[in-house]
Amino acid sequence: MAGKKKIEPKRSTKQKVSTLKKKTTSPINTTVKRESQGLGSSHTIEKCFPIVGIGASAGGLEALEGFISNMPAYSNLAMVVIQHLAPKYKSIMGDLLSKYTNMNIVEIQDGVEIAPNTVYMNPPDSDVAVMNGTLQLIKPLETHAVRLPIDYFFRSLSEDQGEKAICIVLSGTGTDGTLGLKAIKGAGGMTMVQSEEQAKYDSMPRSAINTGLVDFVLPVEKMPGALIKYIKHPYIETPDAVGTTEQTYQNTITKILLQIRNKTGHDFFSYKQNTTRRRIERRMAVHQIDKVSDYLEYLRENPLEVDSLYKDMLIGVTNFFRDPDAFEILKEKVLIGLLNSKRSNSNLRIWVPGCATGEEAYSIAILVAEIIDKMQRHYNVQIFGTDIDNDAIEFARGAIYPDSIAADVTVERLNRYFIKDEGSYKVKKKIREMLVFATQSLIKDPPFSRLDLVSCRNVMIYMNTTLQKRILPIFHYTLNADGYLFLGTSETIGEFTDLFSTVNSKWKIYQRRGTVIERVTGFPIIPIDDRITDQQKQDEKNGLKGINMYQLAEREVINTYAPPFVVINEKHDVLYVNGQVYKYLLTPVGVPSFNIIKMAHEDLRYKLSTLLHKMTKKREVITTSGLTIKYNGGFLTIDLTIRPLFIEDDKKGLMIVIFEEKTPQKKIVQERRPSSKMKKEDVKITVLQQELKSTKEYLQATIEELETSNEELKSTNEELQSTNEELETSKEEQQSTNEELETVNSELQNKVNELSRANNDLNNLLASTEVATIFLDTKLNVVRFTPSATSLFSFRSTDINRPISDINAKFDYDSLNYDTREVLRTLIPKEANINTQDQHCYNMRILPYRTVENIIDGVVITFVDITTQMKADERARSLGNFPSENPNPVLRIAQDGTVLFANDASFSFLESWKCKLNHKLPTRWKNIAKKVRTSNESKRMEERFGERIFMLEFVPVKEADYVNVYGHDISEYKRTGKKSN
Repeated sequence: MAGKKKIEPKRSTKQKVSTLKKKTTSPINTTVKRESQGLGSSHTIEKCFPIVGIGASAGGLEALEGFISNMPAYSNLAMVVIQHLAPKYKSIMGDLLSKYTNMNIVEIQDGVEIAPNTVYMNPPDSDVAVMNGTLQLIKPLETHAVRLPIDYFFRSLSEDQGEKAICIVLSGTGTDGTLGLKAIKGAGGMTMVQSEEQAKYDSMPRSAINTGLVDFVLPVEKMPGALIKYIKHPYIETPDAVGTTEQTYQNTITKILLQIRNKTGHDFFSYKQNTTRRRIERRMAVHQIDKVSDYLEYLRENPLEVDSLYKDMLIGVTNFFRDPDAFEILKEKVLIGLLNSKRSNSNLRIWVPGCATGEEAYSIAILVAEIIDKMQRHYNVQIFGTDIDNDAIEFARGAIYPDSIAADVTVERLNRYFIKDEGSYKVKKKIREMLVFATQSLIKDPPFSRLDLVSCRNVMIYMNTTLQKRILPIFHYTLNADGYLFLGTSETIGEFTDLFSTVNSKWKIYQRRGTVIERVTGFPIIPIDDRITDQQKQDEKNGLKGINMYQLAEREVINTYAPPFVVINEKHDVLYVNGQVYKYLLTPVGVPSFNIIKMAHEDLRYKLSTLLHKMTKKREVITTSGLTIKYNGGFLTIDLTIRPLFIEDDKKGLMIVIFEEKTPQKKIVQERRPSSKMKKEDVKITVLQQELKSTKEYLQATIEELETSNEELKSTNEELQSTNEELETSKEEQQSTNEELETVNSELQNKVNELSRANNDLNNLLASTEVATIFLDTKLNVVRFTPSATSLFSFRSTDINRPISDINAKFDYDSLNYDTREVLRTLIPKEANINTQDQHCYNMRILPYRTVENIIDGVVITFVDITTQMKADERARSLGNFPSENPNPVLRIAQDGTVLFANDASFSFLESWKCKLNHKLPTRWKNIAKKVRTSNESKRMEERFGERIFMLEFVPVKEADYVNVYGHDISEYKRTGKKSN
């Protein structure tokens, strides 16, 4: 249960602190007895009901519609929907969802009592917390850069409901909901997430799924069915199910724990039975398995489920600066004093066992960095974060956390110690280099030593009393004199007041006393492999599959009577530990090592090295007696025995090193008390004689090693002969490599052909457009040009890489070189029309050349022939000017008789008609124009204007819905005709 942090909703106002402070009562067991109205039927509810938290953001409406429409109206659930809302936005989500369900949908009011078969919607500008069956509205804080209302509610739900809590994460952007989901999972609740494929915006679902803590990943329409089945499971509906206290049930739980131990190597027998039982039952509910014996069979048939159950056993809640006041006290009362007591460049060593995904360890590192920055001194800070969950350790090493940590880390610390990336924060190198993360079991692996602080918060709460009593003395041993211990708020040192003094009782900070440990502590035995023996097979026949009676009995006997020992391999690496070996073996400073010689107590190191050398040569039992070592202010006398371990077909050279203490420490301490000067000198002489003897033996072993090295040199010739044979083999491998290179060459040739084809396609495309195009590099040298460009420039094939200014242009445009440089400088395209010597007109455009990576790598100049267009425009302009230039009168009459246009020659008409431009014609002429337009037929008529006679022609223009009037002066024609007559 590494790194478990108890959840408490983040407070936003002082007024709410007293209302929402942490409760000591169990999750609510609200009983409702009433008749729900709807559809004309009566539904009586007489049992406690689950509360489901639903988080949704962008795209959440569609997801909620699909979810609500498939949820039975009388599911006996209460659902609280938390959305991202603008502070002043009035949501109509409730009205939209009411079309899909008969459940009550209401907006949350402060203090409202939660009822089943109801959907509660969060209001704008308020965070929501649950407390004792009511919903509380809290004004959000303004100190953080981002609001995370979903995380806030999920955390509150996990604290209030515990293992009854259920959360669902739907479509949305960002990572809101991830930390809250982890909190609910840590409390033993159930988690469900919309599938990424279905979510309209998959950021929130993906972030939740990436935690590895999600029980169900489903499309929304399948969620209600899975949810109903889960809450109806016997162990969820009735937690204290009948039969859980029976011996058969307990035996099956034991077999399940053995399955975990055999698969993972980790032992949960020393954890609280109720905790392990509830985690097992929760997995049964997820898989809809009613009998614990059936779940045991399911584990045997599905090894991956063993891993999932193991992960469930480990899950807890951790976040940055859990209990901010506790970390502030740690900084002021512990860390500042520790650093002030040390010289510059000295070591500060901190151990965070059960660090989970690293938030607690990084929080302490940030506190240390703040103090060091203020002091302006340098220290060698080493913070060891350890956990048995390898996946959690890998996550911690990555040092990348979702942006929702902004709810726990101040803006100042985020800016100072994190690098913001899209959707995440990465711990800066300055902090990361302080920490070393390693997979380590607090129960069975040797501890670190010479520590200034051990921070083990909310880890021991999952362990039984016996295991807690073994671990606390180990912490005492690992700490330096006056070192500190930092525990969780629900943990205590218990009866070990002789080992630790209290620094702060509220936040459980203790300081090591300089007490000589007289208690016997040791590590529980964990088997190092899963080999199946004949006895195991016999046990299976007797219906004891998964339990090895011999191993259980052997474990109890060894744990009670055997001296401490370790198993090592031929490289002298520790493979297995039993008993209180921490008196003789220490974790070395720096990078952790499991080499027994490096770990050995300094008084044992030479002797142990000598004995191991002898063992390597003879492979027989070697014993040395009466070794004296310093320990905890006194001396210990021990016998050291090394035995070879003979296993069938053993090629590993395994050995067992046994440490047997001969003199009780208390007696040794008493003997060292200054009763007489003679006794002191006798002890010193004895110790010096032992050291001298060990040194002589070590030197003799070194001489023997040198002789062995000489023999090894003689065998070098034989190895050289073998090398020749290896060279022959290498030659064959080289031939094989050549064949592989030929294959690679063939693949590369295919790529070249593809590129050649693409290049040909590009050339043909540019040629087919008949658009003259020139590509220039950043120095304005010609890179490429299309065939059409030769009509504008005197290009030759040898002009590639020549400056464009050196190429003769066939048009007049002196500023081409200047404009091209300006486009390259400003990235603003340039456009102009140019005329060539052959009377053609082109539209020239100069644009920056952008690569796929959006890098400016030159300039593109295009020339589009617009000669035809320009001529057409000229004709249009000429035609447009024709009426104005016409010597004969021309008028244009609108549908309502308004004069739209009149050229200069027609103004005599308007004067005669007493009309003006943009005014209406007299009724007679207006009616004539209207008749022509209606009939769509032209009309001619003669009309006298003073001394002159005009032929007026009214011509309808159907497309434009107006009439043109053309006047022709026929006065001369009329006079000539009369004379002729």
